[in-house]
Amino acid sequence: MHANYVAIAIVAVYIVGLALVTGVLQRSVKSANTFTSGTTGRTGVPAILVGMMLMSEFIGTSASVGTAQEAYKVGISASWNILALAAGFIFYGLFLAGKYKESGHNTISAILNDVYGRKTRLATSLVMIFALEIVAVAIYAGGGTILSILLGVDRTSAIVVCGVVSVLYVFMGGMKSVVYTNVVHSVIKYLGILTALYFGITKLGGFHELQARIPAEMFSWTHVGWGQIFAWFIAGMGATFSTQYVIQAINTVDDAKSAKIASFSTALFLVPFGIITALVGMCSLALFPNIKSINAFAALIGQMDGVMAGIVCAGLAASLFGSIAAFAVATATLLYKDFYVGFGGKARTEKGSLMFIRVATVVMGLLPIVLAIYTPNILSMTFLGKALRASLSVLVLFVFFAPWFGTKRGAFLSILASLVATIVWFMMGNPYGIDNAYIALLVPLVVMGVSEIVKRIRNDDVAVVPAASSRTLD
Repeated sequence: MHANYVAIAIVAVYIVGLALVTGVLQRSVKSANTFTSGTTGRTGVPAILVGMMLMSEFIGTSASVGTAQEAYKVGISASWNILALAAGFIFYGLFLAGKYKESGHNTISAILNDVYGRKTRLATSLVMIFALEIVAVAIYAGGGTILSILLGVDRTSAIVVCGVVSVLYVFMGGMKSVVYTNVVHSVIKYLGILTALYFGITKLGGFHELQARIPAEMFSWTHVGWGQIFAWFIAGMGATFSTQYVIQAINTVDDAKSAKIASFSTALFLVPFGIITALVGMCSLALFPNIKSINAFAALIGQMDGVMAGIVCAGLAASLFGSIAAFAVATATLLYKDFYVGFGGKARTEKGSLMFIRVATVVMGLLPIVLAIYTPNILSMTFLGKALRASLSVLVLFVFFAPWFGTKRGAFLSILASLVATIVWFMMGNPYGIDNAYIALLVPLVVMGVSEIVKRIRNDDVAVVPAASSRTLD
């Protein structure tokens, strides 16, 4: 227990440090707009820092603990779930980062509103909020699993502690707090995951011992199966293309060029993290072959001394706080801009607006706790949330590259149909081995395609009927 107390002390010092940073930043947060944008009208945030921030936001405990859990079962190929995110940011930088920045909007719902109208805007906002809350469930579940080992308490209590602590600092500092604290989180995450890998390899006696103790197929990059890998790519790219907090982060830079640099930097930071985390799960398999896969990361921490365990747990705490902070401020921003302001909030005071978004941040940060207590598979929950966002990415691509395709009604119906179909498919256990990410991608394509066909038929009718009438009159 002495080792645990040392680790707790290190994590506590880290949390106090975050509180001090937030205390300084919150002095400049005097309006709801500053809270949601993270800027005060002066120079934007450097692109590299935004890249670190986005990496931190995407690597929550669900990604670190969940990837280790999956690697315990399928080996190094589990890293593709994070490598897919890196690929997503490369494509994002090439095709979308500049367009998002130049749009002048910092919510995805406002961007879709320009082409598809208010009904689609509200539907988009609700789906995005739901998708982010689903991912938050997985993040809490992963963080609670680790914290329960560290503190020696039951998993439920640990999840509640995670929730309460993680929303407090973002309540004060808003988006600016998310930007700068996530840069710190990125460094701590890397330090923690490298420490975990070093401990695992050292405990085994070297990399050659890892190779000797686990089956050779665990080192195959395709062991998990091409179907799953492609599903991860769909979900990962969809998540990067259409995630609310990505748009908010990109909006903190100065121009479109900086937005692209931020995207490419994020990809660069993600690649090594994915591979290292998978190797941690494989080390856990070699050392503890008979544990539950969800405990792959926690089992390693349980064998560490206090200082080393504290560093790793601080990294996992950084994963938790960084992602939950981003989710909380993103969902609160959507509630504020699409519902509070959208329904007459402009007439309310600035003080009232700031209080609304701060309270909304706390509520949306704590809401996933109940579901997190009953989450059995962290990674599958994470990718359900990403799949739901992938459906929105289809509309985003249409808005930027084919705004003439489909109809407003088609866009609205595609969001609702994709939401229902993806969740139902997930709850059915992905029948026929078809991942729910494929459903999330296919449904909006089909609905928008049908709406385009109907539109063309109606346009042909409108063009033909007057001509026929003229001939009759003649």
